[in-house]
This record gives sequence, structure tokens and C-alpha cells, in this order.
Amino acid sequence: MLRRVEEGCIVSILNYHQKRTLVNVKLKWVKDSVLDSVVAGGRELKAGSTLVSIIASQSSSGLPIYHLTTKRGQLGLPHELKISTFLRRYPNIFEEFSCRDSAGTPVPWFKLTPETLEFHHEEVNVLRECSTDIVSRLRKLLMMTKKRMLPLQTVDQLKWDLGLPHDCGSSLVIKHPELFNLVDLPDGRVGLKLLAWDHKLAVSHLEANSTRGNGTLMFPIRFTRGFGLKRKCMEWLEEWQKLPYTSPYMDASHLDPRTDVSEKRIVGVFHELLHLILQKKTERRNVSNLRKPFELPQKFTKVFERHPGIFYISMKGDTQTVVLREAYNRDQLIEKHPLVHIREKFANMMKQGFLDRSRGLYRDTNQGVEEESLTSSFVGETCGTRYNSGIVSDSDMLLEHEAK
Repeated sequence: MLRRVEEGCIVSILNYHQKRTLVNVKLKWVKDSVLDSVVAGGRELKAGSTLVSIIASQSSSGLPIYHLTTKRGQLGLPHELKISTFLRRYPNIFEEFSCRDSAGTPVPWFKLTPETLEFHHEEVNVLRECSTDIVSRLRKLLMMTKKRMLPLQTVDQLKWDLGLPHDCGSSLVIKHPELFNLVDLPDGRVGLKLLAWDHKLAVSHLEANSTRGNGTLMFPIRFTRGFGLKRKCMEWLEEWQKLPYTSPYMDASHLDPRTDVSEKRIVGVFHELLHLILQKKTERRNVSNLRKPFELPQKFTKVFERHPGIFYISMKGDTQTVVLREAYNRDQLIEKHPLVHIREKFANMMKQGFLDRSRGLYRDTNQGVEEESLTSSFVGETCGTRYNSGIVSDSDMLLEHEAK
């Protein structure tokens, strides 16, 4: 039997035994315009950065639009948005020209502008400096799973968030055979498996940065201004915080999924996952495939709604994005990874290019001479020959990393 206690909070009287059963609490969602601004533009930034990496790693002279279209699954763009339309929005980043195919039909091609090439080299240098940290983040992610393994498809969904190269599966296994291996899964997919457990890495962010109170660990809590948390909900939250904390790196099979203790473990899993993510936010759908690997119950993402003081769900951009509240001071990350600084610089480049194009500062500069020379240069590629680029790619950078 349920009764309404206060506005925005429903508590089950019969189940108010927190150490044994899951308390039926529902907290209202309140819009946070400041954190919404953090999410805005994230999809475009990811797509633009990914396209730069793809073009840089596969050709120094550019790629045809039909080749880039095959990479749509990595970009996260709306289905109705053509990739060519997206590329043309940022002429300071992607330079368009045309080549004729075997039938003589002009085909749009795109290459990186000199400004973008300079930026990409800077990004590669930062990636090289952070390679140990990036590899450790992936290792910790795999250590949180039951079998120390995730399908490559799931890793692909999180690789932008973790700062991994777009071909991380193959490049990391080649360089670190002592750490990673590709395995065939029963459903026909390929999985990335961690071969070596590291006890030094098996410490969560909460464990490393919190002071234990009465033998328990408590999550940092902050609410949107005007949230209006009522007394009964506050009492429940205070009791919930005192429950035992289960590390996301520990076996949790003994926990009853119907209890608040189990729920605190689930919150701890996503609290740790978001701390592994560079910008402390990810689309909700990116974690949808983590239930079985993380040993989570059905409807596990409900913890995002039940704990709005820890997580914020933004509805910006026709999707749901989960943001870790404690990681932000208003709209600024409190601790910025070096790659975040690089991404902010690239976001400013995209914004400037979009504005300049809107003002009519860019004109079509395609030249027939360039078309002829490029057509000759890429005849081999049309026939299936692969050309190696002289540009250093992000995956090449990780291949230089030596595990310690």
C-alpha cells in the first residue's frame, strides 16, 4: 500500500526496512538549465572529432563521401542528417572537392584543412602523453565486469567517452597482448577480454577520495536549485547513505537485488563508470548493454531517476544524457583531463566555422586540375588498393605506448 507523503516523494510504508527491502521512493525530475548547457553540442563534437580521426588515419589526401557514410554508426548523428550536410557545416575543418568515378560522375570528397591538420597533430601529442591513463581506464572498465570482458560493440559505444581511438579493439590488442585479447562470443560477436587483473586499479574513485563515516561510504549529493526535497525523502536518503558500500570491483552475486544495499551497489557502479569517462557524462543508451556484464537487475537505469542528487538526466538533443553532478561546478568540469581541453578547443573551431559559413565567408573553390590529379592518384583505391597515410593517427599513438 502506498501513500503520498510530500510532493515529489512517494514512500512505501510496508517496505520501509532499508536493510532488507527496496524502499519505493520516487523523486521528481527538475530541469537544470546549467547542466543542460553542458550537454548541448556534445553529439556534434563527437561526430566531428571522430570524422577527423577517420580521415587522418586512412588517407592524407581525403576520402570520398561514400566511404565516410559507412562510418555513420560511429558518429551518433540523427538518421535524417546526411553526413555530407554535416561536413559542409564546418568548412574550416573539412575541405570539400570532387573526383570523377569510373563512369565520369563527380563524387564529393573531403579532406582536412591545414588548420585541422595542425590541431590533429596537437591532439595526437596529448594522446601520446595520456596513453597510460587511457589504457588504465579501459582496464578498470573491464575489471568491473563479471568475466572481465565486453563485446566490442559495447566498447565502441563508450570509446569516445573514455578517450579511446576509433579502432581501439585491434590497435590495443596488437600492442598489449599481455593485457587484452579478442575472443569469439557465443552469439557470434567479438569480445574484448582483459587478461591481467591489477589490484592497484581495483579501487573506486569514492574509496580513494572519501573519508569513511561510521564505517560506510557516502556519495556526494547536490540538487538542482529549487528542487525542494521534503523531510520524508531526506530521512530516507540519509538512511540510504549509511548502508554498506559495495565496491564495483567486488563480486556482488550475494546481494539481493530487491534491497537498498543492492541499489547502492548499482549507484556505485555508475558513479565509478562516470568517473572513468573523461567528461563525466554519457548518453543513457550507451550503458543499456551493461546489465549482464555488470550483473545488474532489470530496469537498473531507474537509479538515475531515484537519485537525482547524484545523477542528472538531461533531455537535451533528442536523447537522454546522464551527468555526474559532483563533477561540475555549474557548467565547468572541476577536474579537466588534458583531452577535455583539446576537445574544448575543437568545439570552438567547429562553432567558428559554422558561424563563418552562415555569414557567407566561405565560397566553393573546387578546381578541375585538382580533380584530375586526385582521380589519377586514387585509381588504385577504387580497385581495392589501400593507401597508408603519412598522418599520425590516434591509434598509431597508442601503439607506441608501453605497458608498465
